[in-house]
Amino acid sequence: MISDGVEDEEKWLTAGIAGLQQNAFYMHRALDSNNIKDALKYSAQMLSELRTSRLSPHKYYELYMRAFDELRKLEIFFKEESNRSCSIIELYELVQHAGNILPRLYLLCTVGSVYIRSKEAPAKDILKDLVEMCRGIQHPLRGLFLRSYLSQVSRDKLPDIGSEYEGDENTVMDAVEFVLQNFTEMNKLWVRMQHQGPAREKEKREKERNELRDLVGKNLHVLSQIEGIDLELYRDVVLPRVLEQVVNCKDDLAQYYLMDCIIQVFPDEYHLQTLETLLGACPQLQPSVDIKTVLSGLMERLSNYAASSTEVLPEFVQVEAFAKLNNAIGQVIEAQADMPVFGAVALYSSLLTFTLHVHPDRLDYVDQILGACVSKIAGKGKLEAKATKQIVALLSAPLEKYNDIDTALKLSNYPLVMEYLDDRTNKVMSNVIIQSIMKNKTHISTADKVGALFELIKGLIKDLDANNDDEMDEDDFKEEQNSVARLIQMLYNNDPEEMLKLVRRVQSQDDNVTEEETASATPKKIFQILNQTIETLSTVPVPDLALRLYLECAEDSKAQVTALYLIIGTLQRMHTFGVENRDTLTHKATGYSAKLLKKPDQCRAVYACSHLFWVEDQDGVKDVLLCLKRALRIANAAQQMANVAKGSSGSVMLFIEILNKYLYFFEKGNTQITVASIQGLIELVTTEMQSDTSTSDPAADAFLASTIRYIQSQKDKGGATGEKFEAIKV
Repeated sequence: MISDGVEDEEKWLTAGIAGLQQNAFYMHRALDSNNIKDALKYSAQMLSELRTSRLSPHKYYELYMRAFDELRKLEIFFKEESNRSCSIIELYELVQHAGNILPRLYLLCTVGSVYIRSKEAPAKDILKDLVEMCRGIQHPLRGLFLRSYLSQVSRDKLPDIGSEYEGDENTVMDAVEFVLQNFTEMNKLWVRMQHQGPAREKEKREKERNELRDLVGKNLHVLSQIEGIDLELYRDVVLPRVLEQVVNCKDDLAQYYLMDCIIQVFPDEYHLQTLETLLGACPQLQPSVDIKTVLSGLMERLSNYAASSTEVLPEFVQVEAFAKLNNAIGQVIEAQADMPVFGAVALYSSLLTFTLHVHPDRLDYVDQILGACVSKIAGKGKLEAKATKQIVALLSAPLEKYNDIDTALKLSNYPLVMEYLDDRTNKVMSNVIIQSIMKNKTHISTADKVGALFELIKGLIKDLDANNDDEMDEDDFKEEQNSVARLIQMLYNNDPEEMLKLVRRVQSQDDNVTEEETASATPKKIFQILNQTIETLSTVPVPDLALRLYLECAEDSKAQVTALYLIIGTLQRMHTFGVENRDTLTHKATGYSAKLLKKPDQCRAVYACSHLFWVEDQDGVKDVLLCLKRALRIANAAQQMANVAKGSSGSVMLFIEILNKYLYFFEKGNTQITVASIQGLIELVTTEMQSDTSTSDPAADAFLASTIRYIQSQKDKGGATGEKFEAIKV
């Protein structure tokens, strides 16, 4: 059935266009022969195609635009004709004899445009005559397009300040009155569309009306372009008349769209000075109107206006903008009892954004908004996802504005709002707070602030909902706890006594500070705390935890290299670990060594780790060789990268260093290090140094010469050592 209706509509549109084009052809022929009578006859027949009621607004618009193009040509003819022989007054009267009223009014508007341009009569009289006669069309669709045409042809002929049509008899008020009257009649036609036709097609009519809304809104745009409308005229005439029409039409679609139009088209300074009048209309709108979006749009524009220049900020204080907006939001929420929680929170969120732009120093305003939000959501039970999202936005705004958690901690209602977040969202908000602290490097310097802060982020410290059986992802849990751990680094005070209080507050996690906790920060007390912390960490069954934490503290690659060497050296001298724990730490150190930023650093750190595997009474012979081979692969990769980047193979220093490690373990009696492996490494170094692409390196040459002398000296020792090194050819 729907497809049949669409096909029928296409047929009707095609037929309408065909009829229009046919009559337009004859009209042009009459125009060419200066036959005014026939031209008016065929133009009236052409415009009769617009009398159809079969087309949807979209299809009707296509037909209208074709007629509009032809009318522009007809207007040019009328203008030329009035300059030659035919009086424009006679022409104005002549077109009124057209048989059907719709073609007659289109022709009247067209000739009226030329009549105003001729200045043979006051513009205000012609405009008043046209806007009154257009009342003859009460069909909503046809009437809307007719009045849209009237607005289009007259907009450049309004008696505005500086306009050629302004004079003693034509004032700005006449232009305003014409546009307001046309707007009022168009809005009535637009609203009437909703009440025509069967109830089952209500949704279809709503969609069609939505397509036509710009026709009505253009009148407000025309009003905003009239230069003569100053603040006084806008406040006393324009805004009250427009709002009267908006409120009285009692149509939710029209009210929402027109309120949004008012906010968008008129200047921000006008909105600020007429805030009370504009806001006074909001509680009078239909309950189904999405007033939160309208008010949010208004507050956003005012916020941007305040941000544009500091010079306008006194105006906001003068007109008491915050008090008026806050009062209006309260009235709207009270008037719309069915407004969902997220809608109310969204309004307060927009008001908070406005306040942070206009009154950043008024924390009492911010706290007042948060308190009003608490009052609205109290007793509502579990909040829906939209509401919690808005609450997160509300709570995040002060953090983003002040970049200082201290400010948020001064807001008494801030933690009260957080109480209404579910467990999951509370954790999200807690992470936002921690990220703000870390980003802005804010130090928390007193025990009271620490207590207040940990009260805010308690969702990350303990389970808020004991009945929550949802299993948490392990990675998410680790990330949350890492956030809390990073936060500890931001608790700092130069005074040892205050610092001790901070630590004690973190340990106790309550407000009951005992006499012991207020004790002086003596060295003994500090070492007691350190000992407690170490004992607690010793119970964590992760032997590589300290190693990983130590490396993460090194921020740049050079610091990481230094840290790794310290770790490797320390591990080599320590004998307190069991076999399993030492093996774990050794492999972790080797793994971290291979992850350093630069290849040479990787290579040197990895071959240094070979000493960790060479432990008495432990079988690490094979692991030593594997570690050295890994270092050799890294050195080879570094050589290849140098060749790609510089076009040369680079220094062979790394290979010589690894050769020395081979000689060290060979001498120590590692059976996996053979003469063949040492011989192969010597040949590799010699070949690389003699290569055409090799870079000359005096240090490498000296190091290799020293290594060769050492091998020769070991041969010369004789005995078991000399016999062992004798097989190495240099």
